[in-house]
Amino acid sequence: MTTTRTAVITGAGSQRGIGRGTAHRLAASGWEIAVFDVDESSAKDAARDISERNGVRAIGVQCDVTDREGVHAAVSTAEAELSPIGALVNNAGITSPTRFLDVDDAEWDRIFEVNVRGSYLVTKRIAPGMAERGFGRIVNLSSVSAERGGGVFGGVAYSAAKAALLGFARALARELGPNGVTVNSVAPGLIDTDITAGKLPAERKAAMVADIPAGRAGDVADVASLIEFLCRPDSGYVTGATYDVNGGSHIH
Repeated sequence: MTTTRTAVITGAGSQRGIGRGTAHRLAASGWEIAVFDVDESSAKDAARDISERNGVRAIGVQCDVTDREGVHAAVSTAEAELSPIGALVNNAGITSPTRFLDVDDAEWDRIFEVNVRGSYLVTKRIAPGMAERGFGRIVNLSSVSAERGGGVFGGVAYSAAKAALLGFARALARELGPNGVTVNSVAPGLIDTDITAGKLPAERKAAMVADIPAGRAGDVADVASLIEFLCRPDSGYVTGATYDVNGGSHIH
């Protein structure tokens, strides 16, 4: 990059998550990093680790992406302490395996609040500055469940919320393209993270892997490397696209 820019990654506190892996990959490419996470200690721990290992400035900021005032405060902190924000990775999200006939209104609303409203609020706060400066890279983390209609890890609420992010990204790409801002989506499949390790029984994981043409679960690095590409200055003609990182599981 010809100038230093900051990448904001939401939900990047988890040690084995896509968010932290992406933060490390972007930092290795020279980006300054702002880690947003609802858990402040995890955010600050991630920032220290990123800074020490990659030699760039990084900060960890407590941020509940569903709270408008909290989002504004977190972004203001990043703007005050780091270089101009050039990339946003909307990674924060929650999942649920609950079937439609069993899901209640509260769970449905919570899934949409974190995955969809959270991405909207952070993007709403950051995108105007990108458009004004004439450069921006926004990446939404969707899921193969959005394309398959579940059948992988999340239930109907999760699949619907992640599908909403695809439409959000495409429409936003149309609007912000003339301002030098690209908006893309990444749809991971089964990825080895803290979430899958903690909630997915071994037998269920084995059955899922058997259904993946690539024959394995994905690594965080498989997703992070693609996101890093989408955030590069020279990826400016790639926008409104959805990239599958799921070993081919979407083709069944």
